[in-house]
This record gives sequence, C-alpha cells and structure tokens, in this order.
Amino acid sequence: MTGRFAPSPTSDLHLGNLRTAVVAALLARAAGVGFLVRIEDLDVGRVGAAGDVATRQLHDLALLGLSWDGPVVHQSARLDRYRAAVDHLPTYECFCTRREIAESASAPHADGYRPYPGTCRGLTAVQRADRRRERPPALRVDAGAASITVHDRWAGAVAGVVDDFVVRRNDGAYSYNLAVVVDDLAQGVTQVVRGDDLLSSSPRQAWLARRLGGVEPEYAHVGLVVNAAGRRLAKRDGAVTLAQLARRGTSAADVVSLIGHSLGLNEPGEPVTLADLSRRFDPARRPAAWVWPG
Repeated sequence: MTGRFAPSPTSDLHLGNLRTAVVAALLARAAGVGFLVRIEDLDVGRVGAAGDVATRQLHDLALLGLSWDGPVVHQSARLDRYRAAVDHLPTYECFCTRREIAESASAPHADGYRPYPGTCRGLTAVQRADRRRERPPALRVDAGAASITVHDRWAGAVAGVVDDFVVRRNDGAYSYNLAVVVDDLAQGVTQVVRGDDLLSSSPRQAWLARRLGGVEPEYAHVGLVVNAAGRRLAKRDGAVTLAQLARRGTSAADVVSLIGHSLGLNEPGEPVTLADLSRRFDPARRPAAWVWPG
C-alpha cells in the first residue's frame, strides 16, 4: 500500500504542484503507507532537458522536507510494460484528427478532455487500409460505453461513462491514461492525490485498472491553487517556483509555511516543518482551492 506524487518534467514545479505533493505525502503518512515519487516523462521532448528538469523537481521536493521510499521510477524506462498492457486490451485503430474530434465530440470535461464519439470503431478492414495510406493510426480501447463509479476520498461517488480513449498515439507514444494506470498497478499504489480538475478522468482510469486485472486506488482530488482571476496557477503568473521565490526573498521554509497555512494547519508566517504539518493534518478534511496572491 502506498501513495505517490508523479510530476511530468516539462517545467519546474510551481506552488500548485508543490502543494499537491505535500498533501500526497501527508495523506500517505496519515494512513501509515509508503510514499513514492515517479517521473512521468513519456512526452516531454528532449531527454536531456527532461532529465535536468526532473533533477530540479526532486531537489525542490527535498528542499520542502519531502522524502520518499525507494528509487524514483521514470516512465521512459518502462515502455515494455505499456506495450504488454495494450496487448491485453480490446482496441481499434483511429484515424481522426484533433479537429475532427473537436467538431464531432461533446463538450470537453473540466480537464479539457473531449470524449471520443466512436467514429472509427466500425471501419472495415478495407477502410482501415485506405486510411493508413493517409496517416498512421492511433490506438483506442473499445470500452463499450461502460458506466463506472469510483470513490473519491473527499468528493464521494464519482460516476462516468467511459469513452474509447487513446492508449497509443499515432506517433507510437503511449498515452498518459495508460501509463499512469499500468505504473500505479505495478507499484502497488493505493492512494492518488491530484488536482480536482482531473476528477473526471477517474472513471476512465478505474475502468482500465479493472480491465487489466487490478483495482483502482482511492482517489483524493484537492482544490487547485489559482491566481487572482480564479484560473489555475501557471508560470505566466510570475514568481511561482521555488527558485523564483528565492530570488524574491521567500525561502523554502517560508513556502512550507505558506502551503501549511493554505491547508489550515498553521498561522500565517508561523515557522513549521513537514513533520509539524503531518502531526496537524486531518485526512478527513478536503484541501480547498487556494488563491495565490503573487
């Protein structure tokens, strides 16, 4: 049994990422289970640059006082596991472009995901052969419009109809939805903490975990860190990473205090450590959205 934090090394961690990491670690420790860190580097461009970012991410987590159990796993070293998983799934080739899906699919979910309407599911062998001459196919699961209900620690029951989502893109790269589920099953992950903008992806991932013969983890979706306009915090919002904040005179210890205060665990400016926050953390209380004043 274990929890985890799994960043993608596309950029340095900002306050929203760091807050989620802290909550994930606190929840794991409260449950008396292990805590892992995984680098989700399947789709981050140049390997060298991704490695540099991942190194900085791990450094920032350590600066906050986070520690983890065992070695850090990189998804880029686990392609054989994803290939094997795909071989055990009902799939079909899809030739649709993003524009075609946007024009034919229903409105996107909160995370921007557009459910796939099944356009290519019924193509004949001849039609598929013709389409392959135009562009390589992606691979989608045939979910059969399954209706799945999962349990979120704070949101309760979350139901959704599973669309035929992509498990391998047309450039051969495996999808996030596939890789994250395969890795969680392989690593024995039983808790998944992430932002509540990803809540709608839980039924898809739960369906996949069950289809692969496993059990989905307990989900725990936290309120996002947002800017003054109410939008999810991003690099464009100024000093939002540890390095940027340090140049402004805000230390890593200060950031721990800020995050703790956002969780209702300490007074503004009160010096605290992760150990202090762990003693005060109430796993029954959902971390609400936090407005970063900048």
